[in-house]
Amino acid sequence: MNILFASQAIDGHFNPMTGVAMKLKERGHDVRWYTGPVFTGKLKGLGIPLVPFKRAIEHRADNLFELYPERARLKGPRAIGFDGEKIFASNISNFFEDIRDLQQEFPFDALVVDSSMFVQRLVSHLLGKPVVNVAVIPNMESDPLVPPLFFGFRPPRNPAEKALQTVAGQLSDKIILRPAHQSYRRQHTFYGQDVPKRGRLTDDAYRCSDAVIQAGTQSLDFPRRNTNPKVHYVGALLPYRRPGADVAEELPPGYSTTIVVTQGTVDNADQDKLIIPALEALQDMDALVIVATGGRGTAELNRRYPQPNILIRDYVDFAAVFESTDVFVTNGGFGGVQLALSKGVPLVVSGINEGKSDVNARVEYAGAGINLRTEAPSPEKIRRAVHSILAEPGWKERAQQMRQDFARQDPAEAAADVVERVLASR
Repeated sequence: MNILFASQAIDGHFNPMTGVAMKLKERGHDVRWYTGPVFTGKLKGLGIPLVPFKRAIEHRADNLFELYPERARLKGPRAIGFDGEKIFASNISNFFEDIRDLQQEFPFDALVVDSSMFVQRLVSHLLGKPVVNVAVIPNMESDPLVPPLFFGFRPPRNPAEKALQTVAGQLSDKIILRPAHQSYRRQHTFYGQDVPKRGRLTDDAYRCSDAVIQAGTQSLDFPRRNTNPKVHYVGALLPYRRPGADVAEELPPGYSTTIVVTQGTVDNADQDKLIIPALEALQDMDALVIVATGGRGTAELNRRYPQPNILIRDYVDFAAVFESTDVFVTNGGFGGVQLALSKGVPLVVSGINEGKSDVNARVEYAGAGINLRTEAPSPEKIRRAVHSILAEPGWKERAQQMRQDFARQDPAEAAADVVERVLASR
């Protein structure tokens, strides 16, 4: 079968889908990938042909401020609304026209698409193609029991919290995400597609797909009143690793405790948010502190923190290091959170932007880590949280329980099975 993968040109959206693509390729399917030219080298290494964006704007982690200088001045709800309209909704017609054109040279039998591209309705209804939606972020389908998006709420525990979340949900739908909703409806109206008025923009990908591959486990989601039979939780969707490519990480000996710190690969320009406060908090501990900078300011940080117990690198092989990690300090990237829990590592999470507050609320609700509920914690708050994780065995025990949940199935295998069932049903 011909299977077209499609994703944003952003590492956190592209990388988790590579394991699924390679599994389907190994099963004999002709797999090609529609994304930005930035992934030319990666796809060549995987042996998967690239079909690059033509009309679509290539939004990357390293060019967002160049494309939209005004974005740097935005925070909180204004930043969420801006990203929703400019980075996600504005490209929908471009994505669809590119995909409609490329089916002439590659008549695909199914589209496996990054949920944030929002072309599911157009491809399913206008092209008549089966669509498998891949959600590499937490389940965003609305539900009466699930808090509104982007506020970092946990499920309400009393009437006051429920009332607050109701107001916040209206604020999110009618003000913060209104420009994105309007853009989405306007573009679909152009194609003669009526979008249901009830529900959110983020619901449409769940409505209009034949199946949904949902990263993570149900134990890392909030309880739901309604169960969508299309949604399949597959575990930690991780970047493809060639068999035998795992190499034991060489770490300085003599430390009984290991702490890993990262500020991700997108919101990592201002290291005063998390990396530097974490180094200030942990530098004097009798522990090995490993910091992944995402390629920013590594040399300067090494000069500033020359202590033998501090190891600062552009990138860290988390899959290898987490085997011996005691605490993971992170701003809450969903991929890193899943990987840590799949290895049984408890977390200290501290992030707000790019939906990280919702990821971190799930970590807190699951009892797998401490949520500092800010994007710029003080060194003292980080130090107390790390010491609490290390001193109280319950954190490790809960993370180990979640490790068992993640280990119930091979994520890439389970996701590939979902795609093949959709193909068979058509």
